[in-house]
Amino acid sequence: MATAYLSHSLFQDHQMQPDHPESPQRLASIEDRLQAAGLMDILMYRDAPMATREQLERVHTARHIDELADLSPEEGLVAIDPDTSMCPATLEAAWRAAGASVLAVDMVMKRQVKNAFCAVRPAGHHAERDAAMGFCFFDNVAVGAAHSLEEWGLERVAILDFDVHHGNGSEDIFRDDRQVMVCSVYQDPLYPYSGSAGVPGRLVNVPIPPGTAGPAWRAAISNAWLPAIEEFRPQFILVSAGFDGHVADPMAELLLTEADYIWLTDQILDLAERHADGRIVSCLEGGYDLQALARCVAAHIRLLAGV
Repeated sequence: MATAYLSHSLFQDHQMQPDHPESPQRLASIEDRLQAAGLMDILMYRDAPMATREQLERVHTARHIDELADLSPEEGLVAIDPDTSMCPATLEAAWRAAGASVLAVDMVMKRQVKNAFCAVRPAGHHAERDAAMGFCFFDNVAVGAAHSLEEWGLERVAILDFDVHHGNGSEDIFRDDRQVMVCSVYQDPLYPYSGSAGVPGRLVNVPIPPGTAGPAWRAAISNAWLPAIEEFRPQFILVSAGFDGHVADPMAELLLTEADYIWLTDQILDLAERHADGRIVSCLEGGYDLQALARCVAAHIRLLAGV
């Protein structure tokens, strides 16, 4: 079976302030790299559909969804926080970014593909149940996780978040949900300055100090994440795939390389094969050095596709 690649041309129209690091060029760089590597020829491309209101309301409040609709501008920009703005295309892009994870889950569960990568903008893992923040409006991975539970009757789903920033949105949404494990490895201190002590067996936060390089990052994941995931035995794995811990990335101070993301992707594939019948949906989060991002995403997808 193929690997699905879900995206949409509208994601290029979502823009924030001039020179904002979360720019349309991020997806363009990724797709240029995939084309050059011949990977687009072996992926099953699908346009990201709009999520439904029901799908969003599984993880977000009606008030939050309505407030974003009310704030959406007909022209110009509307600031949500100092770093996060909406333009006329943002609202539909956010609905489609969430919808990508839903379609990806369906495709994997129907065995139309073996796994999927969602190349989406805006990202999602900072969006809390009732708040947009940190470049994020809806928690895309959370929408997909809730869909897998509600529509497919799964009992245990894991969200593995390796973005350099803590996944506060996914923690906020699923902290009290016994069916969802959330694992996050992140630089600390760093935005959003969150990350609780965790919940044994379900919420695994791994703060990493600035200046950490690959060997220590891998060891922290091996010691904290892997045993907990083994015990949880997820039936589906969703990935918040942020590549902003790369040494070249301007947004943080970790010293990771492409090889570290390859190692972790291998670990996730192994966990999925042993516990989840290989089921993985990976959604793009951060990564702001265009060349490093493109290389890391291509390596991540190459492994998902078994090339």
